[in-house]
Amino acid sequence: MNDLNVFHLKQLKDANEDFVLLDVREPNEYRIANIGGMLIPLGELPKRLQELDPNRKTIVLCHSGIRSQHAVAFLRYQGFTDVHNLSGGIDAWSTKIDPKVRRY
Repeated sequence: MNDLNVFHLKQLKDANEDFVLLDVREPNEYRIANIGGMLIPLGELPKRLQELDPNRKTIVLCHSGIRSQHAVAFLRYQGFTDVHNLSGGIDAWSTKIDPKVRRY
């Protein structure tokens, strides 16, 4: 698995790198706390796959990094090659990068 830590994600965001930030949590979780990105809940990913570009760098996040690992595995199976899991998810982001992002 090609995990990415929150410090690396911050560097990519700060440098305005081109990538898709894919949040696979549920809409209520996204409303509580988010760092932007596209919301496609994990359960909807198979039917919404066409919304993503398999040739574009994709970083997947969830609350702690577990659901996003499943999403990364699924996307790789579907032919995505530059896809990464955000280790620790939004919880790690809120504790290590931005404490204004609400923890839940």
